[in-house]
Amino acid sequence: MENYALSSDGQKIHYRESGNGNLTLIFIHGWLGNTEWWEVQQKYLNSQYHIVLMDLAGHGKSDSSRQEWTSERYADDIKAVADAVNSQEIILVGHSMSGAYVLEASLKIPQVKALILIDTLKNLDEYYTEEQTEEVLSLYKADFKNTVENILPQYLFSEKTPPAVKERLQHEFLQNEPEMAMNLLRPLYKTDFNTIAKQVQIPVIAINSDASPTDLEANRKYLKNYDYVTIEGVGHYPMLEKPDEFNIILDHVLKRLS
Repeated sequence: MENYALSSDGQKIHYRESGNGNLTLIFIHGWLGNTEWWEVQQKYLNSQYHIVLMDLAGHGKSDSSRQEWTSERYADDIKAVADAVNSQEIILVGHSMSGAYVLEASLKIPQVKALILIDTLKNLDEYYTEEQTEEVLSLYKADFKNTVENILPQYLFSEKTPPAVKERLQHEFLQNEPEMAMNLLRPLYKTDFNTIAKQVQIPVIAINSDASPTDLEANRKYLKNYDYVTIEGVGHYPMLEKPDEFNIILDHVLKRLS
């Protein structure tokens, strides 16, 4: 079922509902993603849970006329959908940049009982200076196509990432205007997520790729109840690269939390 919720600044936020169960899982994609990234998970979990897939503002079928792109606004998008589905028990699942936004959103939504992070926030002691941020964004500004095709793959994909997944993601990324793509990414580098993390009291479990290490000690300085599991032989998109194995791991994590 396709629906729209209204975010705090009037943006229409697209979401899809399916499944059954008292526990609602809200899946939030990463940068330049959309609800379709989670379709295999939706089918796999439909019989056990109430499943909600959503597009953040600027992504998928949601509005993209936002004047001010901030982490707070993204968190409000998630809250708008959570309010609209009217569930008493929610787990937020955030991939990549949305890992940071589900932390922030959870502080605004009392019904959220746990968070699942997908290959994100692997070391909360790491942060970008303003200069480093502008350096990253300048690559997109200088030559968006070249950056997507030749620079990003070094960070996003592993040797075992299926070629079809690489092609799909690069094709989707290149449908975006470079300026908009930068606006959508900038809030990630401009927010003090450690201060937000310190306020999160609920359990947080990550499913992280083995392509880069997770610093458990660093993260537990900020998130009181943090743990993670590793999925091997994938890059930054485990739900697309090894969907069957990812689903089994996700199912185990959900059983631990529910």
